Amino acid sequence: MRKYVISDPEKCSGCCLCELICSGVKERVFNPEKARIRVIKESPGFSIAFACHFCNEPPCVAACPNEALSADENGVLSVAEENCTACGVCVEACEFGVLILKPDAELPVACDLCGGEPQCIKFCPESALKLATFEEIVDGMRDEHLKKAVEKLI
Repeated sequence: MRKYVISDPEKCSGCCLCELICSGVKERVFNPEKARIRVIKESPGFSIAFACHFCNEPPCVAACPNEALSADENGVLSVAEENCTACGVCVEACEFGVLILKPDAELPVACDLCGGEPQCIKFCPESALKLATFEEIVDGMRDEHLKKAVEKLI
């Protein structure tokens, strides 16, 4: 099963350090607009970070009119720069809003898990980020809900 970076909204403080770390590592500049992870702040006290989910059938790849995007066996995206016109169709097709066009190069980029050692996870001050499969996340939610239900009974 493919693992991707997921955040625990109960731990995420919305500090956006993950975005800064990501842009620093990948782009050598601390600029959240260039990060491959996105922090969404829904309301005071509720934040969640999203990164590429390495879809089995990536809608971004399917949407590209120039066949500039492809995904490897792990779902990590790559761009055939010579085919990319920076039209942004792939960005619009991303269901999670985490595929971006790099502001300076106008090429799509997404999380690549830093070669297997995601730096955003390593530097998260709240330990809110982890690598998990979709199934692990769902199982974890069930366990948390069960745990909370049991705690209410005690």
